[in-house]
Amino acid sequence: MSQPPIYYFDNNATTRVAPEVVDAMMPFLREQWGNPSSTYAFGRQVGEAVDRARGQVAALINVEPREVIFTSCGTESNNSAIHSALVTQPEKRHVLTTAVEHSANTKFCALLQKRGYAVTFLPVAADGTLDLELLERSILPDTAIVSVMWANNETGVLFPVREAAAICHRKGVLFHTDAVQTPGKLKIDVRELDADCLSLSAHKLHAPKGVGLLYVKRRVKYQPLIVGGGQERGRRGGTENVANIVAFGRAAELAIASLDDENTRVRALRDKLENGILTGIPGTSRNGAQEPRLPNTSNIAFEGVEAEGILMLLDQAGICASSGSACTTGSLDPSHVLTAMGCSVARARSSIRFSLGIYNTEAEVDYVMQYLPGIIAKLRASAPVG
Repeated sequence: MSQPPIYYFDNNATTRVAPEVVDAMMPFLREQWGNPSSTYAFGRQVGEAVDRARGQVAALINVEPREVIFTSCGTESNNSAIHSALVTQPEKRHVLTTAVEHSANTKFCALLQKRGYAVTFLPVAADGTLDLELLERSILPDTAIVSVMWANNETGVLFPVREAAAICHRKGVLFHTDAVQTPGKLKIDVRELDADCLSLSAHKLHAPKGVGLLYVKRRVKYQPLIVGGGQERGRRGGTENVANIVAFGRAAELAIASLDDENTRVRALRDKLENGILTGIPGTSRNGAQEPRLPNTSNIAFEGVEAEGILMLLDQAGICASSGSACTTGSLDPSHVLTAMGCSVARARSSIRFSLGIYNTEAEVDYVMQYLPGIIAKLRASAPVG
């Protein structure tokens, strides 16, 4: 029995693995399955494929291949950057981040607080933007690292990370950015950005889950979070996930090629969907600044309706969307991003994120708009009065 059509609008959670990426990785599951650390030719050939992939992802972000550490995911990369900054500077006991970071940061920093470190979670404005003057005032003499995401995964709001990095360097503090949501959507030039560390996750750019990277600038001291057999030039233990690393490399090439499409066609589809909702469904409003924002992301509040009900009825129509980060699905708490922006609990619980990608079409947007107004009307009609 064939699967019914899926209308996928949750690309910030994960992306479809591109056919070209599947083709690139399959030989390393079927024929070239050797250990890349082996000294014989069968293993060395696999090691060479890892090196090629390292060059491909380095080109995506404009860094040297040896500055790239392959990890298991963006969470590991974020944790590793902050961990290293603290253990290489034991005299510094303060971390500065924002209140709207991914849980990979917020929960790791909460754990650090329990271990006796000081953490400042910078607030954001009502539109989700960051005050750079507040950031500068919040850097302390014992701040080890400032970690500020480039693009918010729930609202798509962009932070001025280049300016934040410059502030940190004037004060002699390391700067890290979680750039997981940016590949293929924004041009990433780490040299221009001048970050000390940067995190990516392959499954956000049409590669499989289970591989990410951490960029660490040359001459920045680094201590690994995971210690083992000396892989990744001693910076991350564990046998390399070769097939996924090769896939990451191919996906990086495709992300460079898709940048124009994301910023023209995909942006136009996002705007069509967002404008259709805001003008066609009463009691709706956007969460977060209109610009600067990722070209694919729209977060909408539906007054008087629970997101859970909307998502359930969308799912029945084959439409995939979300109420926030997939990493917090199942939580009874409202989105920490929206509440940090000053949204009421009711508004946060009535908000839906639509995140588009290169495989979305205008017909799919039309399909959503065919069903969504009726879904909202049905839920409002059945809502208890008063």
